[in-house]
Amino acid sequence: MVRLRARPAPPDTSKALSRERVAQILGSGAPLRERVLWHLLYESSARAEEVLMLDVPDLDTANRCAVVTRKGGAREVVAWQTGTARLLPRLLAGRRSGPLFLTDRKARPSVAAGDIDPATGRARLSYRRAAELFENHTAGFDDGPYTLHQLRHSRLTHAAEDGASTPVLMKLSGHTSVRSLVKYARISDEGLRRYQAGSDPAARRR
Repeated sequence: MVRLRARPAPPDTSKALSRERVAQILGSGAPLRERVLWHLLYESSARAEEVLMLDVPDLDTANRCAVVTRKGGAREVVAWQTGTARLLPRLLAGRRSGPLFLTDRKARPSVAAGDIDPATGRARLSYRRAAELFENHTAGFDDGPYTLHQLRHSRLTHAAEDGASTPVLMKLSGHTSVRSLVKYARISDEGLRRYQAGSDPAARRR
């Protein structure tokens, strides 16, 4: 089975999206497959390549988690929240095998058997296509389009703003080095405003 590979990209300089913008994206009228993918990427903060490599048997829907293969080959659990949990059964539609995210058309003869759903004959959704669909969907925003990585970046930043501990952030991100978390722990302008409002003694007295 061929592993998914992201397109070559320059060093990450992306910024976290605001919570409001994430809510707009996740609550949009995009097709079901895309909404499940975007919810899962944000809620789990997993890398897009890790999520796209998921097969249906990797999922533990009762406990809202799955086992992904991290960079370096480590197998770790990622977990999701209510948004993914509500949409996922509709995407699965009773399927018990094959890739979780599928293309719209049947696979070409050259596609590896492990990347094909035996029930429908469709192939695993590629990173390139998933990224293209997300960029097209978010191109209309004034600071768009966005990248799939920004969903992960946003989730980790929002978790840091909410007071998540370093061990929790490391578990969410899959990083083994604390230094790798620095870019995600930068508080956004929105986070600063929320903190100031919540810690204002005069506001609390009112």
